[in-house]
Parts: sequence; C-alpha cells; structure tokens
Amino acid sequence: MNKQIKVADKSYWVGYVDDRKVPFHRLILEKGTTYNSYLLMTEKPTVIDTVDISFGRQFVERLSQYIKPEEIKFIIINHVEPDHSGGLPALASKAKDAVIVTTELGAKELKEMYKLHNRKFLIIKDGDTLDIGGKTLKFFETPYLHTEETMIAYCIEDKILYPCDIFSSHVATYDLFNDLAKEDMIPDFEIYYKLIMHPHRPYVQDMIKKVKELDIEVIAPSHGYILRNNAQRFVDSYDEMSKASDEIKKALIVFSSMTGNTKRIANHIANALGEKGIVTDIIDANDKVNIDEVKEAIINADAIFFGSSTRYADMVGKLEDILKELKNMDLESKLAVAFGSYGWSGEAVEVINDYLNNTNMKLIDTSYMIKKTGMEDMNFPIRIKFNPGDEEIEKITRSAQVIGDLLIS
Repeated sequence: MNKQIKVADKSYWVGYVDDRKVPFHRLILEKGTTYNSYLLMTEKPTVIDTVDISFGRQFVERLSQYIKPEEIKFIIINHVEPDHSGGLPALASKAKDAVIVTTELGAKELKEMYKLHNRKFLIIKDGDTLDIGGKTLKFFETPYLHTEETMIAYCIEDKILYPCDIFSSHVATYDLFNDLAKEDMIPDFEIYYKLIMHPHRPYVQDMIKKVKELDIEVIAPSHGYILRNNAQRFVDSYDEMSKASDEIKKALIVFSSMTGNTKRIANHIANALGEKGIVTDIIDANDKVNIDEVKEAIINADAIFFGSSTRYADMVGKLEDILKELKNMDLESKLAVAFGSYGWSGEAVEVINDYLNNTNMKLIDTSYMIKKTGMEDMNFPIRIKFNPGDEEIEKITRSAQVIGDLLIS
C-alpha cells in the first residue's frame, strides 16, 4: 500500500497493516491489526507513535515517501509497548536530531528498552502544549490506559485526538477510516474495550473527564479504524461502558493484631474502600471471635482481606482457625487479599497467602495484578513494617482502592 493516506491537512497515516493472525496478550488476533502512526508535515515535522518492533524497517521506508527522516523534529511516543514504540530505534537512527516526546516514566522506559540514554527527551506533564510550527499539540497523561506511562495527544487546529490504545480496535484493514468500513466495526471496537480497557474502568472515567471539553472531530487511535464519522459516539460509548454498576459491593476485613499496627492497616483499608463506595465490615479475629459468624460474613462479602501481625514467624489470634475453614467453603466469586504488619521478618502474611491459595477464591497477588491489569507497580500481599507512616498509608490506600476498582468494574 504505497498511496498517501491523508488524515487532515498536512497530516498523514504512515503505519503498517498486519494482516496475519497476530499473537497479542496471550490471545490470537484472528482479524489481525493495524499499527497506526501519524506524520504531521508542519514546520517542525512530527511523528506520533510508531509501529510494532517487527516492522521498523518498513515503517521508515513508508515515512521516507513523505519526508527525509533526518528532517523530523519531534517523535511523540504516547505508550512504550513494542507495538507502539517498536519502530523508534529504526527511526531514531535516521532522525538523529529529533526530540523524543513522552512522559517522565515513558522516557525512563524508552531509554532502557532501546539504549537511548544519549537522546534528547521532552518530558510531558498533564495539560502541556507543544508548538510544532503551524499546529499545536496538547497532551494529557492517562495512566493505566493501559499502562502507567501512557499519555494522549490532541491537535488543537485539526481537532484530532491521538489517543494511543484508547478507542482502538484490532482489525487489519486497508480502508482505515470507519466511514469506509465494509462491515460493522462496532463489535470489534467493543471487544477491544472489554479486553484491554475495562479492567482499568476508573481510569477510563478519568480520561473522559479530560477530553470531554475538547472539540473532537476525528479520533486517530493506534490500532484499527480512524474514527472520522461521528467521533463523539465513540467517546460516549467509552463513557457508558466504563460507568460504575449500581450494585452495592461489600468487603470484609478479618484481622488479628498484636500491637495495633495491623489494626491500623485494617482501618486504612476500610477508609479507602469506603471512598470507592464499597460497604466494608471489620472483624477482629481475637480469641473471643465466633468463627461461625465470621464464616457467614465471608459468604456475604465480595472481597475479603485477611491480615495478621507476625509473631515468631506465625500469625496471632484465631485467624489461622478461620483460614482452615475456607477450603471447605464455596468462595469462587470472591476476591481474597492478604495483609499485615511485621518487625524483622513478616512470615505471617505469606502463610495467609498459602492458605488462600488452597481455596477457590481469586487471590490478589502481584502475579494476578500484572496479568489482569498490567499494573506491575502494585505489590500484593500488603506488607507493612511496624507502624504505617505517611508513605505506607499512601501505599495501603492505593492498594485498597485498586481492589475496590476491581470489585466495581
């Protein structure tokens, strides 16, 4: 496909259509996909995103039909995954003076991924603008859509939103524009949202708040169709699909504490869940607790946090007696999280995790978070040394709110 594909005045699609059955996030994209990259031929020529790492050479060849790569002034990387940034090494080797524009975390990751430590980066903050000579780009940070470093770009003059993975669809199409689609593309659009974006539903709502005041005539995402027919429809669709359910969700915190530190963690978890609208009960699993009542409370909860202090590498109170009962209960639909405080070791939290692993609950650990949401910075179980200070309280709060988001997604 050698013809020029115009997206707006002096703006062109320079991506790659991958019409194979494409391995992607442990799935096979039966319809293939596109890697959408855009060239803005302004006074300061700018590339927005690149293509998959497998097609860097073809990408530079296509760009070269429009411009000598060494004339490019800015390379904008909205998202560092290799299906977006993979063409950067090939392009950067030709466009030696181009400034790479991305978020602070994006710059750190790109330097490590592609050995670009000696390149010039422009670090973007939420709401920053960039004059590229005849067009102005405005940027918004959109963390966890679907990874932490992600941002989106909006061309003020063209009224085009370049939202990276957001509003994408996995379809290999040479038509490229939704008004030219030969079949209904809405099912593919909705499937993409469900698989990639819905686990990050609260962050979709944050993004909607940032873009709702923009005058958007075209949405030019990183995969699939460019949405130039009724772009607002797709913003409204994301807004509707990502709204919280009216169903009331319940959480239970069962803990045993030795000096009060684990109790403080439990209270911070409860407060954070309350901010998400989760109805939360707390049970102190001391020696007087009624285990049958605890079991009934567990059955009535959607997520259960089990916490203990560590004393001589073990739990305290009657928490272990409660944990022993779980394997005989049907808890398949429930989320389970371990937490606790410790001094010099912290084995109790890991022992709790061992018990939870032997149930049919969905155990929330670091592995689950990475595979389910891509949040590699969220560490579970929640382990706090001694009394939680401000930094630890922030960690507890964010961890609990993430669990709240999983519940209401």
